[in-house]
Amino acid sequence: MRKKALFICGSMNQTTQMHKISEALSDFQATFTPYYATGLEGRLIALGLANMTIAGKKMADRCLSYLRHHDLAIDYGGASNDYDLVLTCSDQIIPENIRDRPTVLVQEGMVDPTTLLFHVWRHFRRFPRWLAGTACNGQSGLYDRFCVASEGFRDYFVRYGADPDKIVVTGIPNFDNCRAYAEVPFSHRNYVLVCTSDMRETFKFDNRARFIRRAIDIAKGRKMIFKLHPNEHPRAEEEIRRQVPDALILREGSAEVMVAHADVVVCQLSSLALVALALDKELHSYFDLDHLERLRPLQNQCAAERIASVCRELVPPAATPSRLRIHQVDRGAAA
Repeated sequence: MRKKALFICGSMNQTTQMHKISEALSDFQATFTPYYATGLEGRLIALGLANMTIAGKKMADRCLSYLRHHDLAIDYGGASNDYDLVLTCSDQIIPENIRDRPTVLVQEGMVDPTTLLFHVWRHFRRFPRWLAGTACNGQSGLYDRFCVASEGFRDYFVRYGADPDKIVVTGIPNFDNCRAYAEVPFSHRNYVLVCTSDMRETFKFDNRARFIRRAIDIAKGRKMIFKLHPNEHPRAEEEIRRQVPDALILREGSAEVMVAHADVVVCQLSSLALVALALDKELHSYFDLDHLERLRPLQNQCAAERIASVCRELVPPAATPSRLRIHQVDRGAAA
């Protein structure tokens, strides 16, 4: 019997990363779930108070649609609670029903800049990590291994409190072979790509009008394509139309492919900045560019396999029974 692994998904980026890792960990029986919570957080989700997060209904439905489309086994909330290994896309919430299981945390991409709220949490631990945003990723300690994108990210997480003995630099799927995105056809050329973020939906301040004006200045009359974050409110499109009436606005499609074919990339707080950086694009971001350069993800093209190896070291797969040796009796000699 193969050992069982539960993959806790989230956003589409997180979900597709988990799918890739499961394919590299094929000697385990893989089961998937959208991001979920127990206890107080679980009750808040049930009341619809987390709908703009990866635990909310919108993201969960997108995740489930992907899992069903790929005919993957689903166990919502890890309800069977019978797993030898758990892989999760975020440790902002570690559900109670997996806390006694060997757990591997996989970095999603960029994390939010640290804020006053993050530093208050770090020093006093008086409120849940998730209130401080993704700046708290990797800070729970409630995992056995943390697979990260680069040595720069390892240093970053350690500087803010993660246990260095638990961190393994593996690279991360979706960001370990960014050149491949340029091989996927896209129907537009010679454009400035503007990637928005769901900052307002996740309770952060965002002067969207000023950001759009800045993007217009950077474009200098060139064609502009806006890629909206899938979690954004429909008002975002109206705001863009008021300032850039002839812009192409896209909600669907691979943002990574759009980055690969762009001349210039303008980001807010988006992991797409890492893709632009890996492809040596002209990049404008809310993140400091020197900081991003230190975080540049490994382009090793084997992150999923490396993460799978970390999993096997933590939880060795079930031994494959040796082929039974059948010793036939020489009937003639026996006679």
